[in-house]
Amino acid sequence: MTGYIGDVWLARVLIQRAMAAIYLIAFLVVLFQFKPLLGEKGLLPVPAFIKRVRFLREPSIFCWRYSDALLDGVAWTGILFSAAALAGFTELGPFWLSLGVWLLLWFLYLSIVNVGQNFYGFGWESMLLEAGFFTAFMGPARMEPSLIPVLALRWMLFRTELGAGLIKLRHDRCWRDLTCLLYHYETQPLPNPLSWYFHRLPGFMHRFSVLFSHFVQVIVPFGLFAPQPYASIAGGLIIFHQLWLIISGNYSWLNWLTVALGFSAFSDSILHPAVPLDIPQLAARSAVVDGVLYMLVAATILLSVQPVMNLLSKNQLMNYRYNPLHLVNTYGAFGRVTRRRYELVIEGTDEPVVTAKTQWREYEFKAKPGNPARMPPQVAPYHYRLDWLVWFLPFTVFVTRMGTQVPRYELWFLRLIEKLLENDRATVKLFRNNPFPKGPRFIRVLFYDYRYTNWGHWRDTGNWWKRELVDDYLPPVSLENLWRV
Repeated sequence: MTGYIGDVWLARVLIQRAMAAIYLIAFLVVLFQFKPLLGEKGLLPVPAFIKRVRFLREPSIFCWRYSDALLDGVAWTGILFSAAALAGFTELGPFWLSLGVWLLLWFLYLSIVNVGQNFYGFGWESMLLEAGFFTAFMGPARMEPSLIPVLALRWMLFRTELGAGLIKLRHDRCWRDLTCLLYHYETQPLPNPLSWYFHRLPGFMHRFSVLFSHFVQVIVPFGLFAPQPYASIAGGLIIFHQLWLIISGNYSWLNWLTVALGFSAFSDSILHPAVPLDIPQLAARSAVVDGVLYMLVAATILLSVQPVMNLLSKNQLMNYRYNPLHLVNTYGAFGRVTRRRYELVIEGTDEPVVTAKTQWREYEFKAKPGNPARMPPQVAPYHYRLDWLVWFLPFTVFVTRMGTQVPRYELWFLRLIEKLLENDRATVKLFRNNPFPKGPRFIRVLFYDYRYTNWGHWRDTGNWWKRELVDDYLPPVSLENLWRV
């Protein structure tokens, strides 16, 4: 088997370090954003949520008790142990120490995700949990590596890539006629500084890029289980594709996590020229450790039945978990691409009465487009959760020639407006600026159509965007009448 797949000591080291770095970022996001979004006084408070769920449905340490202090403890524990794993300290002891640390990180983050509601409903949350769980069984650097957890991660990479490729081909015509990238760089959730330039590439390059994406996501994954060096070539193509996505947009840690999974396809003989680490004297695995790994194989096979059936289904689901532990899930991304970019712009005023001459000032988001003159920032692999959730809101709006129709407002969104009207310090910190140090009297939300500027407009004005007002999303409200809209 070793001759068929290749030695994986270096692959194990790269995967463990990459996973530790991603977990570290994830727990930093928890520390800085969880409480204003989901804490005791958050937009969707966890204490209210856990009254409606049972532990077996959403396993979490917070099912027994939630407090902001406990949340801080979980976040700091995750940060410290992630940093220890990144530095390699967890590899200095026996298999059980490494296993225990990684399973602790997995359970702590599982506790966060399972109470995170809308703000933790992204596919890469389950990806991080599944990848972290299998990483736990890799063992320390001084133990002979097993192919079982490496192949489990390779199987996860296969499902991730093939699922993403098939969901595109099945759900949006523009992926089939190779035109999706004519829109995607402009309408993606959080563009980065290079997205504007990618959007301006010639049409034939966009079409070739879509064709290459289909090749990498639908054909190449089958090479992951071929003999070396073909498995490494497949992994290299997947990593190259992910790096293209990394430099062209902000997708949290999704692409970096996929890169980490890509290392599972490589053998040491191919990695060693680029990563010239000396392999130490390795201790043999015990029979007990091998027994645990064989049980892992059996559980993975059983849990894989539903995801495989989903891949074969014409009604394929995207980013779906089949169990509360978030293990062996279904993944995919951008099954549909929007053709127009609509944005919500939140504005406030401290004037006592709203008139036609009222001066409004904008609350800028940290990552989402707002001020047309502001260059889109690079924020990934960090994850601004509020920005992402607000990006989704225009999808529920009906845009007609007469204006917009908003079927309903999300509860968390109305609470966000309430917090801004109260000038809540923790909530305001989620934004790039606070235009009202003493608080606004009224807030309104405008619905804009955003487009990238062309070369001439950008050169003359310095603006990255041009925007056109479509209608109000939320008319001017105060604390007194907010809940009557």
